[in-house]
Amino acid sequence: MATTDSVMEKQDLDNQGGSSWDGGEAPFKASYGKLMMWYFLLSDAFTFAGFLIAYGALRFSSPTWPVPDFVFSTAPFGVHDAPLIFVTIMSFLLIISSVTMVRGVQEGHRENKNGVVFWMLLTIIGGIGFLSCQAWEWTNLIATEHMTVNVNPFGTHVESGVYLDADGKETDEVFEAGDSYLIHKAGAGHGEDHGEGDHADHDYSQGDHAGYFVNSDNFLQRKYLVTDGPDAGEVKMQQFGPKAFGALFFFITGFHGFHVFSGVVFLIIIMVNAGSGLYMARKNGHEMVEKIGLYWHFVDLVWVFVFLVFYLL
Repeated sequence: MATTDSVMEKQDLDNQGGSSWDGGEAPFKASYGKLMMWYFLLSDAFTFAGFLIAYGALRFSSPTWPVPDFVFSTAPFGVHDAPLIFVTIMSFLLIISSVTMVRGVQEGHRENKNGVVFWMLLTIIGGIGFLSCQAWEWTNLIATEHMTVNVNPFGTHVESGVYLDADGKETDEVFEAGDSYLIHKAGAGHGEDHGEGDHADHDYSQGDHAGYFVNSDNFLQRKYLVTDGPDAGEVKMQQFGPKAFGALFFFITGFHGFHVFSGVVFLIIIMVNAGSGLYMARKNGHEMVEKIGLYWHFVDLVWVFVFLVFYLL
């Protein structure tokens, strides 16, 4: 009986003092909306992690892979041979927009409507700037360099050699194992930005020629003479790079770009609501601004890993 009485007394004390399981309390001092945002971001993080791990597995299991410094060496206004300069500008815009988002959340906590609108507007401008840069990068890769989800014209030599001219004779264009190249469309020239001569004035009908081969998609694969290794003296031609590179690049950066685009749309909607005084009336420190801020910081953080995997490794 004494034991039973002690247990009942303890239960009474617990009931009087309250319990964490009684309900009515925000877990981790976070509102329901913020908690659900964290759940969404966690699940999204797993999705991006799966994509990037898949890319890494394919990247390091392939004998050759496009070199980022070569693939991403162009920029608007005719800038060439400037590795990663343009993508650095893209990244800077996104990181700065994260800073302005922090300021917007701070002004929301202070219930400063005008401050929230101002800093969110700057965040939106940064997001639009990033999307514009990404649109140019995609346009350049697809329209100018002809990379698609199933065609990768960026290759890497696995042996040293010397290129042949249109007549099949050796030129002074010497390369070493590990050097990169871009396979162009026949008749379009080889572009000064990739260090190859322009042969657009020759006859590039489809089929096999003395110094090159033109495939059914009109890509011109230059021939070369191997100068070292077990195949020294043999004539070979440029090979396309791994198809997975183009597919993964467009899918992962496109998936991230869709997140940025969605974020910009939500930022605009929330900025308009903030400007109308809707969140001031709720007197909760502009919590909606804080929730979209969590999403925006997540998008910025994911880009750091995308940048690392695609542009630096």
